[in-house]
Amino acid sequence: MSSEDLEQYEAEIELALYREYRDVISMFTFVVETDRRFYLANEVVRSSAPGNAMVEYELKDAWVWDMYRQSRFLSSVRVSSTRGVTVEELPEREI
Repeated sequence: MSSEDLEQYEAEIELALYREYRDVISMFTFVVETDRRFYLANEVVRSSAPGNAMVEYELKDAWVWDMYRQSRFLSSVRVSSTRGVTVEELPEREI
């Protein structure tokens, strides 16, 4: 496989992932971003104490932006970071 073929393959996967994201975002309430990953979730609970160097959150009913995962829908995931975690509530959409 040439480097051009690999770049084309990755571009196709990323486009498919973006389309999936666009299709599923309306199913979720929160956006959670770390230095390594991007998640959509319906429940976000901080599980670390304030002031702790390691920030931890428990996400329920989540979707992860990761082009190499077979299954991006997760029932539960624990997110940890020393660099911080951004949690945003998505605006309600009118149907």
